[in-house]
Amino acid sequence: MLSGVIALIVASPLLWIVLRATQVDPGRARELLVSTRTAEILLTSLGLTIGVTALSILFGVPLAVLTTRTDLPYRRFWTVIAALPLVIPSYIGAFAFVSAFGRHGELSDFFGITMPRIQGLAGAILIITLYTYPYVFLTARAALLSMDASLVDAARTLNADRLEAFRRVTLPQIRPAIAAGALLSGLYAISDFGTPAFLHVEVFTSAIYWEFGAINVEYAALLSLQLLAVTGIILLIEAKVGRDEDASGGSASGAQIRLGRWKWPAMGGIAGLGLVTLVVPIGIFSVWLIRGAGGEAPSYAFEWGYAFNSVYLAALTAIVAGAFALPVGYLAARSESLSARLFERVTYVGFAVPGVVIGLALVFFGANYAGWIYRTVPLLVFAYVVRFLPQAVSTTRTSVLQVDDRLPEAARTLNAGRLETFRRVTLPLIAPGVVAGSVLVFLTTMKELPATLMLQPIGMDTLVTLIWSAHGTAYYRYAALPALILVLISGLSMLVLLRQEDYEM
Repeated sequence: MLSGVIALIVASPLLWIVLRATQVDPGRARELLVSTRTAEILLTSLGLTIGVTALSILFGVPLAVLTTRTDLPYRRFWTVIAALPLVIPSYIGAFAFVSAFGRHGELSDFFGITMPRIQGLAGAILIITLYTYPYVFLTARAALLSMDASLVDAARTLNADRLEAFRRVTLPQIRPAIAAGALLSGLYAISDFGTPAFLHVEVFTSAIYWEFGAINVEYAALLSLQLLAVTGIILLIEAKVGRDEDASGGSASGAQIRLGRWKWPAMGGIAGLGLVTLVVPIGIFSVWLIRGAGGEAPSYAFEWGYAFNSVYLAALTAIVAGAFALPVGYLAARSESLSARLFERVTYVGFAVPGVVIGLALVFFGANYAGWIYRTVPLLVFAYVVRFLPQAVSTTRTSVLQVDDRLPEAARTLNAGRLETFRRVTLPLIAPGVVAGSVLVFLTTMKELPATLMLQPIGMDTLVTLIWSAHGTAYYRYAALPALILVLISGLSMLVLLRQEDYEM
């Protein structure tokens, strides 16, 4: 019952979006939905999603092969370099690239030449790809490491060349993993708000936010429904493409591909990727930090109160998410019933729904039905919980599955009740997983941009709102320290992820 209540609470924001959309006059709704602008937003959003997904596969799969099936020197080091762009939020990367390139960009001034400007849909596709391809890289690499390499060796003995062996043997085995990584990249692209907003690309997320700011809530609600429909289609496509089972369980060792003289271009390519995705943004922000802001806009000067507010909100979210995840994850691990699976899946809705949609739903709810809670800490924390609860649920469920069933049974034979058995036996054993999930929620919450902007308590600025304000007023240097803090936090989230999943380098 508790899991069902939590699932219902988490899914409730979607009901408010549907309710708001149904209040629009049918004629007006039809006019808005078939307008030229709506069609342009849809096509641009689809182009962004398809472009990012395709390029993420184009980047991620070859890098996975290079770091698992070749004799590339220093493979562990290059694996880390290829995965590290995931620690930088794409909107931080967009902020740095917008500031670095162009006629008056930092790199143009440094080299004394005009660097090409990063802008528009092509720029958004490039930047989001640079910071999401590691999803495909990590999932494909994990599949390659678990795949039975003797299958490829057998194909080679049957006179199949390397390309044919990869196409007919390896690719079908790792396709589900590629699809899973591509799904993450695609969902990130369709739900990203900061990068399109910084590059002035009108996609669903940015259009919803601008319409919300213009008090055109009806149109924003209709766009949100369209965005939810596109997200659902992406999930259905991934479910169909990734349905095949992989052939793992054999030996991962096999004949390696000898790169020969191609090892130098391979290492140079990965190094160049790391230079663009890591060194450029961190270098830009570091230069700004050293140079100082020059006292141009004291109201945007960094204060440690911004960091405290971010930590405070993230800590509250982590605590609530950990508490919510406990019954849901426990039931999902201990029961095979339809309701247990349903409740767990419902809690994942928020992770697939863009933050701007959840923010709009809660704005509608707070402004119309619960004014006493609108733009307060509890409502903002609830939005965060809806978005990131799956991170805590997944780690909690995994931890419960790892508990030996004989231990609770032994406690029950000693006349311990169910509650006492859970408190004294199960809970101490799953505590590390619960804590790890809460830490992931904490670190991810620190970086959330659209929900924070839409539900921010009055007078409670955070690191992300300071970055947004600095960009909006062109006082870029004031974003240096908060951006570097967020990059550090993202790096910690990567460490937690690798430790939790015991990722094999």
